[in-house]
Amino acid sequence: MLPHGHEILGEFLRTGADGTPWLFIMAHNAGYTALESVIGFALGATTGLGLAVLFARFRLLERGLLPYVMVSQTVPILAVAPMVVVWLGTSWVSKAVIAAYLTFFPVTINTLRGLQSADPRALELMRSYAASRWKILLKLRIPASFPFLFTALKIAAPASVVGAIIGELPSSIQDGLAGAILNFNQYYITSPESLWATNIIAAGLGIIFFSVVAIAERLLVRRAPEHVA
Repeated sequence: MLPHGHEILGEFLRTGADGTPWLFIMAHNAGYTALESVIGFALGATTGLGLAVLFARFRLLERGLLPYVMVSQTVPILAVAPMVVVWLGTSWVSKAVIAAYLTFFPVTINTLRGLQSADPRALELMRSYAASRWKILLKLRIPASFPFLFTALKIAAPASVVGAIIGELPSSIQDGLAGAILNFNQYYITSPESLWATNIIAAGLGIIFFSVVAIAERLLVRRAPEHVA
C-alpha cells in the first residue's frame, strides 16, 4: 500500500494527539539520532584514520590485522547491535559504537590506499633531505590521501546514520527515528504515510551528513599542497 505523494507531504503538517506539530516531534527524534550519528561518525573516522596510519607505517601490522578488519564487516550488523546494547546499555553510547562500527571500515581501507599513493619522486626528495618518517607522513602522505579519505567519509557519513538507527531498534527507547519507525510500522495498514514520511526524514538526515562532508572536502582538498600553484 503505497500512499500518494500529497498524503506523505501532508503528514508533515498534521498535529499530534497533544496538539504538538508532528514535524516538531520528528525533529526531536531526528536530533537524537543525529547526535548518536555524529559521535559514532567521529569515533569511527578517528579509529579508521589511526588504523590506516599504523598499517602504512608498520607493514607487519597491516599483514596481520587487515584481514580481521575485513572479516569484521562480514558479520551482519543486526547480529552485532543487540550484543553491543547488552554490553554497553541502552544509552547513546551503544548506538554511537554501532554507528562507528559501520564507519571505520571504509575510512581505514581508503585512507590506507591514499597514504600509499604518494608520488615516489616526492618521497625520494624528502628522503634525500633526511626527513623523518613522521615528517613524510604529515607533509606528504596525509595530504596525498585527502581525496581517498573524503571519498571514504562521504560513504561513512550516511552509514553512521544507518548504524545509529539500527542500534536504536533493540534498545526499546522512544527517542530517535528507530522508535518512530517501529511505531508507525505497526499502523502501516491504516496509516502508511506516517512511515514513509519518517523514512524521508531519515533519508534527509543522511543527505545532510553527506553534504557537510562534501563541503569540507571542497574547502580542504583545494588547499592541499598538491593543488597549490
